[in-house]
Amino acid sequence: MTNTLERTPKLETKLPAVGTTIFTVMSTLAAEKGAVNLGQGFPDFECDPQLVNAVTGAMTRGLNQYPPMTGVPVLREAISAKVAKLYGHRYDANSEITITAGATQAIITVILAVVHPGDEVIVLEPCYDSYVPNIELAGGKVVRVPLTPGTFRPDFGKIAAAITPRTRAIIVNSPHNPSATVWSEADMLALQDLLAPTEVLLISDEVYEHMVFDAAQGRIHQSAARFPGLAARAFIVSSFGKTYHVTGWKVGYVAAPAPLTAEFRKVHQFNVFTVNTPVQYGLAAYMADEQPYLGLPAFYQRKRDLFRDGLAKTRFKLLPSEGSYFQCVDISEVSDLDEAEFCKWLTTEIGVAAIPLSAFYGNGFDQRVVRFCFAKKDETLNTALQRLAKL
Repeated sequence: MTNTLERTPKLETKLPAVGTTIFTVMSTLAAEKGAVNLGQGFPDFECDPQLVNAVTGAMTRGLNQYPPMTGVPVLREAISAKVAKLYGHRYDANSEITITAGATQAIITVILAVVHPGDEVIVLEPCYDSYVPNIELAGGKVVRVPLTPGTFRPDFGKIAAAITPRTRAIIVNSPHNPSATVWSEADMLALQDLLAPTEVLLISDEVYEHMVFDAAQGRIHQSAARFPGLAARAFIVSSFGKTYHVTGWKVGYVAAPAPLTAEFRKVHQFNVFTVNTPVQYGLAAYMADEQPYLGLPAFYQRKRDLFRDGLAKTRFKLLPSEGSYFQCVDISEVSDLDEAEFCKWLTTEIGVAAIPLSAFYGNGFDQRVVRFCFAKKDETLNTALQRLAKL
């Protein structure tokens, strides 16, 4: 006989299409099989000890209570100065910069703040897996526009055709996860011209801003902050976790014009309220030295080149890796399996985990491309390459 006192009420899910993410699935399989995990995007090396010391110092100085909801002033001021120096646009530290619990929290907070039920939000596929559930939780309608298959460049004709009177925002991610493409100045200018006559907001996901390669060829990060017409309508999101190799600290920020920031903070204060105090002070102190982020492109470009040199000895076809810490490959000459099954096979039989690009598309579009992460120790990459040499 059922005890009615212990009955759990039934729930109608708000996210019926959401299950366990592919990152969790592949990382779990990699652990089970003892595979080298080049799937999930996080470093397997430590951050600079000076950064840890800066945070520890803040703790020992008693900086352990609630900070201001918007973030500690010294950190917001450091971000304002950095953005102004790099991109030529100064955000007011008091009214236009907010510290967040990582970029993922920043993005959902932006969407909850600006998207009303029935509003349309354009996402460019393949896209990071939090975007679509965030929009759905806000009651918005997801409008999927594909990046050009093969090159993953933006198709502005298709983007223009997707804009309607109901379009509230578009999410742009450069450097791009998962494809490792980087938007050019021409791309950003085209976006600026396209959005100029509209009321469409821009959510600019720039967490890999300091991982743009081949500077000798003139490639740099084209932040939305560089373009006045975009900066005026943009929420720019970045991440200290990606920049300083501390993804587990979950600290990021949003920079936006004061009227947009005011709406963002209305939700932020009831979403997380505020963010870890000593970590904020530690980050602010560490930012006094520009070299850790200015030297990041060269740091990761060396790892990219090491990894690409090894992959070139396999039957994989290498796609360009212009930025981020990802490398995509075409598997057509290696296997007849679809992307997801190939990644499972690669993890189980070869001992290297990757992520299928089909996981970043709403319809599971399969173009025989998988993604590796090279934010790993050299010995980790070399072990993976030794195993992949069997292919």
